[in-house]
Amino acid sequence: QVQLVESGGGLVQAGESLKLSCAASGSIRSINVMGWYRQAPGKQRELVATIIIGLGTTNYADSVKGRFTVSNAKNSVYLQMNGLKSEDTAVYYCYANIRYYSGVDTNHWGQGTQVTVSS
Repeated sequence: QVQLVESGGGLVQAGESLKLSCAASGSIRSINVMGWYRQAPGKQRELVATIIIGLGTTNYADSVKGRFTVSNAKNSVYLQMNGLKSEDTAVYYCYANIRYYSGVDTNHWGQGTQVTVSS
């Protein structure tokens, strides 16, 4: 079984920074893509940032470009969040597309970590 565990969420003031971490573990042959999604109260879950493992190609939501940076190392992914705004308040979910030893690719999600930005 594969698990994704997030950490680093918390309460910060507008304009401050926060770094989220996510570690993948389990029966993993390789990881194709890792990234972050978020869901604010009363809203749909939306993509924040992704990175293609091995290539380093990144993709960001327009609302976070220039403020957030996604990176990876081994079986982990990170999200550096600078210049946080109140509208960034949400539960942030780690995402990974993982290849099993059978060759099958499957999407996985973490349990989520709360980020609250006060103004």
